[in-house]
Amino acid sequence: MADQTQYVTLGAADSLFAVPVERVQQILETQPVAAMPHAPADFLGMIDVRGQSVPVMDLRRRLALPAAEDSHSTRIMVLDARIGEVPRRIGLKTDRVFEVTELDTGSMEAPPDLGASWRTEFVAGVGRRNGAFVTVLDLDRLFAAEDLPAAARI
Repeated sequence: MADQTQYVTLGAADSLFAVPVERVQQILETQPVAAMPHAPADFLGMIDVRGQSVPVMDLRRRLALPAAEDSHSTRIMVLDARIGEVPRRIGLKTDRVFEVTELDTGSMEAPPDLGASWRTEFVAGVGRRNGAFVTVLDLDRLFAAEDLPAAARI
C-alpha cells in the first residue's frame, strides 16, 4: 500500500527536506530571536508564539550544512516534537518552505547504509517528489533530548 502521508517540503542549502504536515503548527517569517548564554551553535534562542516561549533551532547548523545569511525566503517552522516522552513545540529555522504535498507513490526508502561514516538518525527516509530526492526528517530524533539545550527541555 502506498504511503499517502502529506508533507511540508522545505529547503536548506541545496537540499530538499520534508516533515509530516500534522507536525507543523505554523510557518513564520523571520523575527528577532532572544539569544541564550552558552547555548550550542544550533540553538538560536527563543521566540514568542502567541504567548508561548518557543526555542528555535537552525536546521543548517543542526545538520552540519554550511552557514548562510537569512534571505526574504527564510522561515521559522513551529513544529511539534517529542523530547523523550514529553511533547514540545520547537521552532526550526530553514532557508525556505515550498509546499504541502505527497511524495511520489512508492518512493519512500530507508536511508542508505554507508556504515559508521554517516549519521542517519535524523532521517526517517528518503523519498522523491517530481523526480527529486526528498529527505524526510525524523523530528523526534532531530530534537533528541541529549542534544538539545536545557531551554528546549523545559
